[in-house]
Amino acid sequence: MKPLAFVASTFATAVLACHAPYAAAQASCSSDGTVRPTALFERFISADCEACWADPAAPAPSATTTVVLDWIVPSAQGDDAPLSAAATSDAVQRLQALGRPAPAGTDVAVSPVQPPARPLRLRVANGPPINDYLGTGIALARPPGVALPVEGWQYHLLLVEAVPAGSDGTAVARNLVRNMLYGSWNQRSQLSKNEHFHWMENRPMRIPTGAQPERLHMVGWLQDAQGRVLAAAQSVCR
Repeated sequence: MKPLAFVASTFATAVLACHAPYAAAQASCSSDGTVRPTALFERFISADCEACWADPAAPAPSATTTVVLDWIVPSAQGDDAPLSAAATSDAVQRLQALGRPAPAGTDVAVSPVQPPARPLRLRVANGPPINDYLGTGIALARPPGVALPVEGWQYHLLLVEAVPAGSDGTAVARNLVRNMLYGSWNQRSQLSKNEHFHWMENRPMRIPTGAQPERLHMVGWLQDAQGRVLAAAQSVCR
């Protein structure tokens, strides 16, 4: 067993590397150089509905710049539900934030990205898995000459598993949400001395049992006090 101090030090290095200068960041996965997403397309599937997960005609967006997310919503059956192994309470929180009830089958929510007049650049990143955890980060680039609101903006950072079509019982490709981190950015959390980023959050996120680390990536977005998505990003491993 590795000493606790070594493990803590390794995590700190992995997390901080997520938003290090680009030379260091290339060893991890990030949204650098990717196309800005234009919408979030979220599929909510009841843990009771195994047929919904397997459905070859699952709802899908028409635009390739749309971020697709699959949430498995816990049901009254608990651990006896067919999809309970992938169900997460984060799905319930997300539905509540959208003002939607838990579905009996599949429900879809589409949130367009509505950037300000001068688009914001959001960055998400992750390092390699270490002891069942992943060093992750989300940051908003410092926009030159643009004043940002100081209250009411909230970030979401999701650990997502890309499940290929024809595997794990699904006929279509899925982006299964495995973990979620969210919080508010305000004046107190601004990085006043950072030349690259206005706000930043770095955290280790636990890899749930059953998730395959090589399939994992990050999806993040920033929304205002009214819930409008202002910017979004997803990481790619190169």
